[in-house]
Amino acid sequence: MDRQPTLEGPTLLLRPLRDDDWQALYAVASDPKVWELHPANDRWQEDVFRTFFADALAQGGALAVIDKASGKIIGSSRMQAHDPANGGSVEIGWTFLGRDHWGGATNREMKRLMLAHALRHVERVDFRIGETNLRSRAAMEKIGGRLSDRDGGVVQTSNGPARHVIYEITRDSFASGPLAETGPQD
Repeated sequence: MDRQPTLEGPTLLLRPLRDDDWQALYAVASDPKVWELHPANDRWQEDVFRTFFADALAQGGALAVIDKASGKIIGSSRMQAHDPANGGSVEIGWTFLGRDHWGGATNREMKRLMLAHALRHVERVDFRIGETNLRSRAAMEKIGGRLSDRDGGVVQTSNGPARHVIYEITRDSFASGPLAETGPQD
C-alpha cells in the first residue's frame, strides 16, 4: 500500500509532504487555536512543531493538504501503522487544518480521498484520537467513524499523559456511510 499517494478531489490536492513545505505548514500550525483541544496543545510553538514535522518526514505517509483554488497548504495528515494481517489496517491521523477550513467540507473531502485510497488496500482504517479532544471526536463521528472498544493507549505529551480512543471505518461502513460517493452531502 502506498501510504504517500497524490490524491485529488474537487477542491483539494493531497501530495507527499516535503522538506520545503516547512514554512507554509508552520504558518498554519502556528495558530494556538488549532491545537487548543489537542492533547499536545503546545504544538503551535516552533520548536515543538519542528519535532512533529521532522517525525512526519521520517515516518513517511505524511501528506500536505493544498487548497486547489489558492494553491496554498492548509494543513496535513498522515497514513501510518500499515498492518497487512487479517485483511489489513492503516491508521489515519496527525491531521490538522487551518481554522479558515473548519466546519465546512474540507475535512470531509480530505478524509474521503484518504479513505477511498486506503480501503482499496486494507479492510479497516483506524483513527487514534485524544479522549478529551471533543472537536476531533465530533468530526470523526460526522464522517462515519465508529468508536471501537480497542484501547487507544496513553501517549506522553508535554502536558503529561493523554489517554486515546480508537475510531474505525471499515470498507463496508465506508461504502454505506456519509462519505460514500452516493451518501448524503453537507
